[in-house]
Amino acid sequence: MEFNFQELMKNVQKMQEQVKRIQEELTHKTVTASSGGGMVNVTVNGRQEVVEIKIDPVCVDSRDIPMLEDLVLAAVNQGLRKSRELMAEEMKQLTGGLPLPFDIT
Repeated sequence: MEFNFQELMKNVQKMQEQVKRIQEELTHKTVTASSGGGMVNVTVNGRQEVVEIKIDPVCVDSRDIPMLEDLVLAAVNQGLRKSRELMAEEMKQLTGGLPLPFDIT
């Protein structure tokens, strides 16, 4: 079997183009996470960008700002985890589970 470097480079370039397309699609896919029983909701896109935070006015109490901060932090972290899972699943479909030889972020 003969090694064809040009064919390999063509395949790598094709995969890079597919990754770029998936990254663009991930910008438009979102996941939502919540904390405090839904009092704080965070929406994150597939590029790990927080695109929306919704806070139920019931949990806004100027005497308990630390609790609100904790709820926001928990929801953001959960949203980012879900977003990473979304990206990993999209890339897994592209590569069939094989690791990519370049950074996808």
